[in-house]
Amino acid sequence: MNYVAAQAPAVAVPPTASPAEVRSLNDWLMRMHQASVNRSYIGTFVVSAGGNMSSAKIWHVCEGTQQVERVETLTGAPRSIFRHNDQVTTFMPEHKVARSEKRESLGLFPQLFQSADSRIADFYKFRQEGLERVAGVDADVIMLVPRDRLRFGYRVWSERKNGLIVKLQTLDTDGKVIEEAAFSELQLDAPVSMSKLIQMMGKIQGYRLDKPVLVKTTAAAEGWALKTPVSGFNAMSCYKRPASAAGSGAKGPTGDGPLQWIFSDGLASVSIFVEPFDSQRHVRESTLSLGATQTLTRQLDAHWITLVGEVPVPTLQMFASALERKK
Repeated sequence: MNYVAAQAPAVAVPPTASPAEVRSLNDWLMRMHQASVNRSYIGTFVVSAGGNMSSAKIWHVCEGTQQVERVETLTGAPRSIFRHNDQVTTFMPEHKVARSEKRESLGLFPQLFQSADSRIADFYKFRQEGLERVAGVDADVIMLVPRDRLRFGYRVWSERKNGLIVKLQTLDTDGKVIEEAAFSELQLDAPVSMSKLIQMMGKIQGYRLDKPVLVKTTAAAEGWALKTPVSGFNAMSCYKRPASAAGSGAKGPTGDGPLQWIFSDGLASVSIFVEPFDSQRHVRESTLSLGATQTLTRQLDAHWITLVGEVPVPTLQMFASALERKK
């Protein structure tokens, strides 16, 4: 859900959407984005992907410019995840480890959505499909249909009164549902205490604190480029992990850890991870699929490339083919 209503990319493409289509789609996405940021709620969120199902309890509160969120996993390994604006702390009780890191959310910059560079409507068609009831609330159903086969489609249920996304289906290039996420129960405008959540987030006694450091950089500065852009996808950010924080043994001759280069078309995202090739760990090139998330691994000279994204595999292959070493 964090990627829905991400900021739109600035890409020069021939316009294929009318001004009315652009305005209508952007209005809907902006409304949903603002609701996800500004509403306080408590709910149980269920995700079904690739035959697997997971669920989590979510507490979300907003006061002014401050956002705090608590997520407790209800399936799989126990996890408690707290987010205060861009600071995220994940508690892993079985290992007695608390990981604290800063994360940029693609949905935190709604002002970019209103710029003249918004091009989401050039890659997705938009239509309304009526009204349904989800988790006890009335929701408008809208379809985001891709204009090409480089991206998946979305069916979105948006709470009618304020726009909060209460259900989301990801559809493959043939229109088949490959992933579904929805609230099974939801309490809107719930009395969530921000101060109490912040206090819980700071209780790290008994845990080993892990603070991985991500250094902001650019792909060009690290010697990487795309020979040809992938239509609609714009570079959003790029990070590298210093050797002292790599922690996985993935260090090259210079001691640098993995590089992550992130792209988005405004809805879907793709990450390119680059690390030194290690014949003991990087045994075989592969393609994996779990619901909407596709993963592709390749060796490129002395480097191991991992591509992850909520896009069709051929889109990842286009990124892999276009990636080149410049220095």
